[in-house]
Amino acid sequence: MSPEIVDLFVDHLDAIWPAGRISLILYTNGGDTAAAWRLINLIRTFCDELEVIVPAKALSAGTLICLGANNIVMTKQATLGPIDPSLNSPLGPLVPGGNPNHRAPVSVEAIQGYLDVAINELKITDDSALAGIWTNLSEKIHPLVLGQIFRTRQQIRTLARRLLEFQKTDSDVIDRIVSFLCSESGSHDHTINRREARGLGLAVENPSQELYEILKALQQDYVEFLSLRTPFNPDTLLAGQQQANYAAPRALIESSAFGSHQFLSEGIVSRIEVPNSMGVPQVGIQDMRSFEGWRKEA
Repeated sequence: MSPEIVDLFVDHLDAIWPAGRISLILYTNGGDTAAAWRLINLIRTFCDELEVIVPAKALSAGTLICLGANNIVMTKQATLGPIDPSLNSPLGPLVPGGNPNHRAPVSVEAIQGYLDVAINELKITDDSALAGIWTNLSEKIHPLVLGQIFRTRQQIRTLARRLLEFQKTDSDVIDRIVSFLCSESGSHDHTINRREARGLGLAVENPSQELYEILKALQQDYVEFLSLRTPFNPDTLLAGQQQANYAAPRALIESSAFGSHQFLSEGIVSRIEVPNSMGVPQVGIQDMRSFEGWRKEA
């Protein structure tokens, strides 16, 4: 989920308008928190009531969108996830042994957890010792990144609380949901099925058997179209040839009113010989990307 999808959604929503109720079928691993916030607020301006349907997973930023729905429909296999964000920054820490241009994302809750262990678990209270812990942390992670992390931590909690007002949940339940999704789940990889989501206090519903069958068939179509279970393998694509064209759809935004936007990667993969100082050239794969972006397909 990234910022450019917001403008694409406008085209679909304009075609749907006016709508008393919108059902959003959502399948995502997450993405940019700011994009999710913009998107959920955009959709809500085009309808009086919003239903989010999760056939398989709506993780991280996808869960944030679910919080802004009046109700969430989850299949038996559907999962949500924690909404604690990670911060990507050109000032982030280097990956040991990795590309010097590649920076590791920093988990907002991991930083808070590090400090909580020192203060609450190890019971460190000496000011000089605490100053040393902070100095050590700031040597590993740039101070500007640390500053942004604590701002982001507060921001995600504020956004979650504001979105949960659409589910007409009392304040104590909202506090419990936000605390669990932002920190108490223990790991960003934790998955939340519909029973646990309902237990937290989220407005979760089961699909009818008819809707379940429709969602299952739709999910299978997306799995096949996007090759979700087939890793991209240039050797398989080449199949003994020197070069081959490819067009790989990687994301979809679709509506019955406006058709389909697809995020596509297109290009040519070729077998090439890479010179070797030992005398025997090595065979490599070259990927010449000719297009990557959103395209209206139907």
